[in-house]
Amino acid sequence: MTDGMPQYTRVVNALGAEDSSVRLQAALAVGSNPDPGLLETLVERCAVEPDFFVRDMLSWALTRLSSEITLPRIRRELESERTQARSQALHTLSKIGDRSAWAWITRDMLRDADDEVARTAWRVAVALVPEDEEKDLADELARQLGRGDREVQLSLSRALVDLGDVIEPVLERASANPCPAVAAHAHATVLLLRDPDSGFDAAVFEAKRAVTLGPERAAAATAAAVAASGIAVAAEAAETAETIGTSEAAGTSEAAGTLEMAETAETAETADTAETAETTETAETAEMAEMAETAGSAGPAKAAGAPDC
Repeated sequence: MTDGMPQYTRVVNALGAEDSSVRLQAALAVGSNPDPGLLETLVERCAVEPDFFVRDMLSWALTRLSSEITLPRIRRELESERTQARSQALHTLSKIGDRSAWAWITRDMLRDADDEVARTAWRVAVALVPEDEEKDLADELARQLGRGDREVQLSLSRALVDLGDVIEPVLERASANPCPAVAAHAHATVLLLRDPDSGFDAAVFEAKRAVTLGPERAAAATAAAVAASGIAVAAEAAETAETIGTSEAAGTSEAAGTLEMAETAETAETADTAETAETTETAETAEMAEMAETAGSAGPAKAAGAPDC
């Protein structure tokens, strides 16, 4: 029974309850009725809470307290040995949005070996960076290009894109990096900057193709694909014309013979063109397969930074 327990004890017990819905409701209650006496409990729960939604509610509850008492305590968590404590402290800083905390975001955080900590550090750094330090931050974030799996790379690309046009010269240099993983990630980020609606996966595919084939060959491959589509349309139109022509010439044997000869020549020419297009497409497919194999054989990037190339 908890009826005789002090309110503080009941809240602390609820924040540590086995049922995540109970913990969520407790965090909501704390945020709705801010109590500075629960600061330490909230920070400690952030470091160990397994449920994402509960953690987010805990961070919200912390933002409801005075930043004068919250920020110093969160700053201490940034140096914690527990990765979740560091990650959640950074997340809470992004929620508070106090730009005075920018000075606390170190290069070690941006390069943290734990992907989740690094991703959160990138996000909060972009949110808090002063305008006159955006270029330096872009240079630092670019050091992580090629790092990690799809989600990590997407987070980094989004962080860079949020910095705006200042990243263009940085990405231009990175696009010429001899490491294919770095160059492709940089190129994909450029595509996202220019067309945010293009989608990350499409940008990565196009970037890998451009890096593997080179800009000129990639453009030629696209042109070949367009030409192949045109050939298919022309062949369909020729077939329609052939049907109509045959019907109209059915009463004249000489015209029919001439038409047959023309059809034979046209068919041969179309077949020859189609064969050429097929050869081009096959070569392109082989190049793309080789590209994918090369990218795959590179293996995963180092957890703490850009991949070895």
